[in-house]
Amino acid sequence: MNKDITLLTSESVTEGHPDKMCDMISDALLDAYLKEDPSAHVALETMASEDTVFIAGEVASFAKVDVKNKAREIICEIGYDSKEKGIDGNECLILTNIGVQSPDIAQGVTQCNGTIGAGDQGMMYGYACDDTEELMPLSISLAHKLSKRLTQVRKEGLLPYLYPDGKSQVTVAYNNQGEILGITDVVISAQHNAEVSVQKLRMDIEEHVIKEVIPKELLLPDVKIHINPTGRFVVGGPAGDVGLTGRKIIVDTYGGIARHGGGAFSGKDPTKVDRSAAYMARYAAKNVVAAGFCKKCEVNLAYAIGVPQPVSIKIDTFGTEELPKEIIEDTIKEVFDFSVAGIINNLSLTKVTYKPVAAYGHFGRTELDLPWERLDKVTVLQEKAVARMAEEICKNR
Repeated sequence: MNKDITLLTSESVTEGHPDKMCDMISDALLDAYLKEDPSAHVALETMASEDTVFIAGEVASFAKVDVKNKAREIICEIGYDSKEKGIDGNECLILTNIGVQSPDIAQGVTQCNGTIGAGDQGMMYGYACDDTEELMPLSISLAHKLSKRLTQVRKEGLLPYLYPDGKSQVTVAYNNQGEILGITDVVISAQHNAEVSVQKLRMDIEEHVIKEVIPKELLLPDVKIHINPTGRFVVGGPAGDVGLTGRKIIVDTYGGIARHGGGAFSGKDPTKVDRSAAYMARYAAKNVVAAGFCKKCEVNLAYAIGVPQPVSIKIDTFGTEELPKEIIEDTIKEVFDFSVAGIINNLSLTKVTYKPVAAYGHFGRTELDLPWERLDKVTVLQEKAVARMAEEICKNR
């Protein structure tokens, strides 16, 4: 490979992937609690193995949720309605062990003076770049669209032999100026019934999935396309691999193109900054790039448990900034409220429905009206930055 070329790869998985199935169950339960009780504190984990689903965690809420029936609803909605496909949502065993939030954590989150403290310590990242209209890296954007298309052709009956489990992966080549050269590799693995031939599956997926998602001009002349590389993928879902909430955090965010603090999102209410602060960091980064301050922006936030404000705020523009980094950072701090309560209130996070983002990414979802994806701070960012630049010029005269 030419030393002046950089390859960046991202993967995605379908909603039928066992980990994603668990994410969707955890977030559907969170939605059910928040719908009845917006102040609910929820931290739920789901595990699935063969024909057994185990849901555990802590909930502090007056809401009454039929946890087992909600889980069955999601499993069947995904398409797992027979053991042949990996699990039968109508008949599988569902076990629960849900307790109450630790009082030690609760006293730090809901404080006596009415403020909200962070539900845990940790660092969170948000990222945006000008690769795509949605300001996401091209590789993860296309990987998600491929996975979503796999589900679409299955559910619409276009490729009726497909089963819910599946994966995609895209590799993008960049020159040393950071410009996109094209796609070098595409990988798709799709679960299927035992009757379809590998040849038909490969031909159909290339025609109805890859060609429908990836513009022809993006495919380099020597692009390599791998469809079900092992040749057979009949056993899938929880029958093929144990599923667990929070095990696809890179799929959930930026496909490895940006840093990740380590915390998972699904099953957590917005007092958990693993989730809410990551959304706020994306909101800030996206508006900064849209404002023209830089081509790439990564916002890093860090919190201490029980403390309302972040202990640190840092940005990285990777040498693409059009303004001094100090001006950008100071402007971000002025425009965005990164306190826990500020994040929840400004992004209306107790009113968001989270299940739709449990699969196919939490960011760049143009088909959903997600508050952290809005570009409503661009003008104020530009005005504040201009004012700060003017102040700096006056100081240096």
